[in-house]
Amino acid sequence: MRRDGRVAEGACGWRRRDLLRRGLLVVGGVAVGAGTSEAWWMTQRRMPIAGGPASTTLGNSRQNVGSGALEVVWSGRTSQRLVALTFDDGPAPQWTPMVLDTLAQHRVPATFFMVGAQVRRHAGVVRDRLAGHEVGNHSWAHRDLAAMDATEAYDDLRRSHDAIADATGTSPVLFRPPYGHLGGAVLHAAARLDYRLVLWSLQMVEREFPDDPAGHARRIVADVRPGTIVLGHDVGAHRRLIALRGLTDMIDGLRSRGYTFVTVSALLGAGMDSIPTR
Repeated sequence: MRRDGRVAEGACGWRRRDLLRRGLLVVGGVAVGAGTSEAWWMTQRRMPIAGGPASTTLGNSRQNVGSGALEVVWSGRTSQRLVALTFDDGPAPQWTPMVLDTLAQHRVPATFFMVGAQVRRHAGVVRDRLAGHEVGNHSWAHRDLAAMDATEAYDDLRRSHDAIADATGTSPVLFRPPYGHLGGAVLHAAARLDYRLVLWSLQMVEREFPDDPAGHARRIVADVRPGTIVLGHDVGAHRRLIALRGLTDMIDGLRSRGYTFVTVSALLGAGMDSIPTR
């Protein structure tokens, strides 16, 4: 910006009048868009209108999206003292057996959002051990699906879907995106597979309780409300063990508060039963 208020010519050779002709305003020496103008089209060229990461459509043809409906949930809609434990990123020999052993000991069902590549590699870890539990899709290799276009996102989820179905004998009906990241293409891919898209309303926070599994368990127990979906991990950094070693205290603490453990689908079903009908 020059002292006389004009925009100095840069490598692009644009002056203030050139910018204004293109529908741009100059604010603090920075060119910004001014309504519907060439600036808008410049932005659109960077982000495809259909089929790109932000788009929920594949263009003007008929949309192949299964039932045509997609539910996104963070928690269950229920006043009952129900809670769903979920574990992401497995399976792996690292800690998945520990989690399954603890859940079996206390007769607690859970929902495992599994990574397809992990399932292919470690199917034996969960074989014949998932009775009473539920398995959802957590992508093929835990890449950020929100950065993918519609074809990439669908191919990733489809590949993981098939791996989970082959290993468990049951096709997943739930999906949780890595990092909780959503884009239009992710929604479109999930709809094509008729998934329920499940996020969470409470996350285990192991880094806040170093070497204190009991303290971490008390924190989670105190924060649970009816319908809470709790996010945990059965693989990952070593700090994850804080939550897993405190899992028994977590279970006992929630039961002492009158909570019953259910899978995510059971939680969502209970929520539907509690919604008044007209």
